[in-house]
Amino acid sequence: MKPLLSLAAAAAIAALPLSAQAHDRFLLPSSTVLSAENAWITVDAAAGNDKFYFNHNRLALDNLAVTAPDGSAVQPQNVSQGRLRSTFDLNLTQAGTYRIALVNNGAFARWEENGQPKRWFGKPADLAANVPAGAAKLQVSESFSRLETFVTLGKPSALTPSGQGLELVAQTHPNDLYAGEQADFQLMLDGKPASGVKVVIVPGGSRYRDQVGEISLTTDAGGKFSVKWPQAGMYWLDADAEDDKTAVKQADKRRLAYTATFEVLPQ
Repeated sequence: MKPLLSLAAAAAIAALPLSAQAHDRFLLPSSTVLSAENAWITVDAAAGNDKFYFNHNRLALDNLAVTAPDGSAVQPQNVSQGRLRSTFDLNLTQAGTYRIALVNNGAFARWEENGQPKRWFGKPADLAANVPAGAAKLQVSESFSRLETFVTLGKPSALTPSGQGLELVAQTHPNDLYAGEQADFQLMLDGKPASGVKVVIVPGGSRYRDQVGEISLTTDAGGKFSVKWPQAGMYWLDADAEDDKTAVKQADKRRLAYTATFEVLPQ
């Protein structure tokens, strides 16, 4: 067993909830609303010091899932991984809304060997083979994160929630957002309303503003929240939660994160 994180595990650390990371993760589509048939888009996947700026590292695309309006899987094309961002193209051939998501489920362990701190991150199924069961000061947690964005060709179509982890249910369609108008959403945890969860929304372009412009909200008893978009542009949304409903036997807590990119259009 390696005493330090392997390169693969270090890359996988990006699956940890955003509260445990120093950089923001995001998916950035070249377009979110298209009208032409057989359209193409390019999507960037990265982590940065600022929203939608490529100044830190690429995101791994191992767990990328693109879902077409009819529920079928769409294969990305021209996949490329650079130093600061990963990119891929999508050919949109069906009318309706596409869900583009990176969904990660992992286990994170800390312990000591001969007085030296050790840590490991990877798939829950690989935990036993990489972490000593009787390790000193062993702490194990499970993580489940969803990072996504939405793109619509033609008329928007309904989005079906997975019922797993923390996710957004659109009362207002995510590709039907306009500056000055209110959008209503519902946050769900394992298919049930997630109440009392803090939601942070930040408009892009913070590099060129004196103020970040962060919007802080909290879901109500039904997991619902509303936001009135102050201006047009790209927006980054993040919500984090923690509970003890782990699927990993050794873990005593589960950390969950939901992050999404929205485009708000001018009136």
